Amino acid sequence: MNTGNSDLLKEFTAEQVAKLDGIIARFKGKPGGLIPVLEEAQVTLDYLPISIQKRIAAGLNVPLAQVYGVVTFYSFFTMKPRGRHTVRVCLGTACYVRGGKTIAESLVKEFNVTEGETTPDRRFTYETVRCLGACGLAPVIVVDDNVHGRIKTQKMKSVLDDYQ
Repeated sequence: MNTGNSDLLKEFTAEQVAKLDGIIARFKGKPGGLIPVLEEAQVTLDYLPISIQKRIAAGLNVPLAQVYGVVTFYSFFTMKPRGRHTVRVCLGTACYVRGGKTIAESLVKEFNVTEGETTPDRRFTYETVRCLGACGLAPVIVVDDNVHGRIKTQKMKSVLDDYQ
């Protein structure tokens, strides 16, 4: 398959592209194969840029618009590279009142990243959430699946230092 191979090899290794082609081949012609291909492709490649979507569309013989529609509809899929760790800052009422906004601003300044973006070194993806259900521990951040409560700016920096 040679659908934009040179573009793909700028972002992904030849081995990753070969794995993608293998995934596509396993599901080609199978009804309902698009979502499993996208799931496996994202696990293999970490994200699904347009170049990958084009290759999947061509390989499965489905319109690019259909692939793009699925990728943008389901929150599981991402078109941008994600960090090794996801940092979620709670901005629900309790967290906001107790300093969540300050924590969020500090994270933006410290790592030069805005909400929804990934740091250039792909260490962190920064997100905000409206409530994590841990109001008694406010303000709260979650790194991957680890909840850190009663966070202050200095504590946030030391907590994030543990995630490489």
